[in-house]
Amino acid sequence: MLYRENGQFKTTYAADSQILPIRQDRIGMALLLAVAFVVVPLLSSEYLLRAVFIPFLILSLAALGLNVLVGYCGQISLGSGAFMAVGAYVAYNCQARIEGVPLIVSLLCGGLGATVLGVAFGLPSLRIKGLYLAVATLAAQFFVDWACLRLKWVTNDSSSGSVSVADLRVLGASVESPAARYLLCLGFVVVFALVTKNLVRGHIGRSWMAMRDMDVAAAVIGIRPVQAKLSAFAVSSFIIGVAGALWGFVHLGSWEPAAFGINRSFDLLFMIIIGGLGSISGAFFGAAFIVVLPILLDKLPYWTGLPMDTATASHLALMIFGALIVFFLIKEPHGLARLWATAKEKLRLWPFPH
Repeated sequence: MLYRENGQFKTTYAADSQILPIRQDRIGMALLLAVAFVVVPLLSSEYLLRAVFIPFLILSLAALGLNVLVGYCGQISLGSGAFMAVGAYVAYNCQARIEGVPLIVSLLCGGLGATVLGVAFGLPSLRIKGLYLAVATLAAQFFVDWACLRLKWVTNDSSSGSVSVADLRVLGASVESPAARYLLCLGFVVVFALVTKNLVRGHIGRSWMAMRDMDVAAAVIGIRPVQAKLSAFAVSSFIIGVAGALWGFVHLGSWEPAAFGINRSFDLLFMIIIGGLGSISGAFFGAAFIVVLPILLDKLPYWTGLPMDTATASHLALMIFGALIVFFLIKEPHGLARLWATAKEKLRLWPFPH
């Protein structure tokens, strides 16, 4: 009874095609944003903000970008960690080499740098696909790892290879506190999620999904494979690059190339598989799962009284990730997002049988 659109009449095309056509969804989203922008920064501890909410937001943004490429366009990529690294190092060089550049501009420049690399390594997608494309994008990971370690100008001639940033400011206001950093990340996530949602609902998103479902048929009906695939690589790499810049600037503060290794690429891929391919909400579900599960497993020995060291808990997390990926691929390929959509559909029809 609480989740039905009875009596909610649509009299215009704009009302019928809005992002949240059901009133209850709009109210729920407004409440969620109010809690995220007001309640969380006011009531959360410094530990929760630094260890849970900030990593969750940044990884959600990165998973959102990867979902554009893999979930909506169907192009396999294993180089998302490299795109995050490029975003972080380009943003760092903007801050270090250009006097007085605003922080927001540096973060967006990181996204542009990742876009250039993403389009360059997306060119093979015009000729190859599947496992061969995954190997081609994996080359980006090794290339960026080598460049960050061997090219001194990437790290501004740092002898150790690590870089650091400090005194972050937006419009003259400091964002050094955990609450300010959280709000900065949240602002980026909300803006990019809204832009991505509108992209996938428009003709660009329809061309991506046509290439994903059957690229030959899409080309026959007039969709350009070059434009569709490279635009997906560009948008995906830009979002992932901004997420990488936020990861380095806001979450880590000081980092080295190992912070964006191949494990980061696999983590992002796990997020969209568990969360749901081809779904905006799937990026958030997957990121929440990846961020929260290790914390819960670390607390498991204290809750159960079982003798378990940190190494065992980390190995247990990897085994659970692998088991869940196999489970979702077999039982529910669309991940947690499909389970959420199914629950909402059943709630709309309750108490009548589905």
